[in-house]
Amino acid sequence: MKGQKLPAVQEQWETEQQRSMEERGRLLLSLQFLPPPEEGDVKDKEHARGGLCVGVRRCAHLAAMDVNGFSDPYVKTYLKPDVQKKSKHKTVVIKKTLNPEFNEEFFYEISFTELSSKTLEVTVWDYDLGKSNDFIGGVSLGCHSQGEAAQHWIDCLKNKGQRVERWHTLTNELPGSSLQE
Repeated sequence: MKGQKLPAVQEQWETEQQRSMEERGRLLLSLQFLPPPEEGDVKDKEHARGGLCVGVRRCAHLAAMDVNGFSDPYVKTYLKPDVQKKSKHKTVVIKKTLNPEFNEEFFYEISFTELSSKTLEVTVWDYDLGKSNDFIGGVSLGCHSQGEAAQHWIDCLKNKGQRVERWHTLTNELPGSSLQE
C-alpha cells in the first residue's frame, strides 16, 4: 500500500473532510449543572428545578469574515433536541475583532436525567448588516460528542454544582446539524 496513489475520489473526499475540520478559532466555555435547591431554600424561582448554566467567556483567533480582516462575532447556543424551539440564546455582537470577550451566561432549566440525553450546540457567527450572517464555526457538546467536547460534558455532569471551563476548537461543520441563521 505504501507509495501507491489514492484514487482521485478518495483523495477529494479526504481533502473535503480535512477542510470541514479546519480550525476556525477557539471558544472558551464554562458549564455548570446546578442541582435543584433544597425544599424551602428557593429564593430564585428561575432556578427552582435546577439546570445547566452555560458561560460564553471569549473567543480567540477567529476566522476573519469581513474585507477589513476582522469579524463582528456573536455566539448562539441551543440545547437539542429542541422540540418547542425555545432553547436559543444569543450573545451581543462585538464589532471588528477576532478575539471577542463576551462573559455572558445562559441558563437552561432542565433536570439532570433530561440533560444526559441532550446536546449543547454552540455556534459563532459574523454579523452582517443587510445580508445573511456568516457562520464562523461551532462545537457540539454532549454524550455523543468526541474528544475534548465529550470530556467537558462528562466533567460537567460528574461535578454537579462546580463550574467547569474549557477551550474548544471551532470547526466548519457540526455533526448532525443543519446550519441556518
